[in-house]
Amino acid sequence: MFEKELKGELEIRWSKIKNAIKAANIESCLISDTINLYYTTGRVFNGYTYITQNREPLFFVRRPIGLVNGKISYIRKAEDIIEKLEKLGYPIPASIALEADSLTYNEYNRLASVFNDSAKYNLTPIIRDVRAIKTPYEIEKMRESGRRHAAVCAHVTSVYQDGMTDDEVCIELEGYARRLGNLGIFRIFGSSMEIFMGSVLAGENADTPSPYDFALGGEGISSSLPVGANGTILKPGMTLMVDMGGNFTGYMTDMTRVYSIRELKSDLAKSAHQASLDIHKWVRENVKPGIAAADIYNYALELAKSRQLDKYFMGHKQQAGFVGHGVGLEINESPVLAPRSKHILAEGMTFALEPKFVIPGVGAVGIENTYAVTSTGTELLTLFNEDIIELS
Repeated sequence: MFEKELKGELEIRWSKIKNAIKAANIESCLISDTINLYYTTGRVFNGYTYITQNREPLFFVRRPIGLVNGKISYIRKAEDIIEKLEKLGYPIPASIALEADSLTYNEYNRLASVFNDSAKYNLTPIIRDVRAIKTPYEIEKMRESGRRHAAVCAHVTSVYQDGMTDDEVCIELEGYARRLGNLGIFRIFGSSMEIFMGSVLAGENADTPSPYDFALGGEGISSSLPVGANGTILKPGMTLMVDMGGNFTGYMTDMTRVYSIRELKSDLAKSAHQASLDIHKWVRENVKPGIAAADIYNYALELAKSRQLDKYFMGHKQQAGFVGHGVGLEINESPVLAPRSKHILAEGMTFALEPKFVIPGVGAVGIENTYAVTSTGTELLTLFNEDIIELS
């Protein structure tokens, strides 16, 4: 079931989860969320990963058939798990954590009844905290995504032609990204966000409020998915913000770059873009393990205020209440860079920083980069020109 190269990696992850449930005084946990199954096995399947404090993990599989591993048991339904545990000599746990934030109400109650209602703990925040600290293997996967992600941003100048619309640019970039190996899936935690492969925002559309928890919205091309490009014709003087997802390895990078249609004449837009660059510069020079995530947000906001840019910061008509977020297997992991965040940065965390500004009549400016927290500072994972790039 597991690739040989992942054996040691998976043992590290299992150990992290064991330590986390032990610290929470929970005997075991049952994992069924797709992303967490992938995290604990290196593949997606229909079933469960079962982890206890002191025993080897077990894997209960419904589909696909044919998986081979000494710890795999095929089951028809969740209720079969108890019988399998008994046959394998595993005690029935007195306490078990389930992923309450991703299970449906009925699924949660069904699994809780399987374990005689001993499921009293929510595994979701525990495993999200575990996943927030990336291993060297995971960070290398993100470096590779970052390299291909940068190539997509470089391709914008080849795609652009006078008279194009924002959605036409978006479609060209989506195709190019797929040819570079993009998986075409933008994995997101929770129900408050959905998007295809990313967002391209031109001119005033960048100021269109969104119902989703993205930094910027966009009208989209249908009210059934109100986010991103909306068919705006690209005209001289407006900006084009490209915020495509970088899912090339299963591990995501988040990256935004800004382009101008012909010469950008707005001094306000140029000043706001420079403010974004200065915030990134401060992060590269000052962020290290131990800094509070909230401090990054507060610095960004204070810089915006000091330059009279706060009314454009993280939106104009509608402003986002954060300046960045963790990223990895999903685009919105821990930590959250927000004013009330309780997260403290630690070595191995990866986060996307996106101080953006929306200038009426022009569009959005500011960049987004993905960083890994190292023992002494940060490592930039998305390397590409950060200036406003003129398209002509």
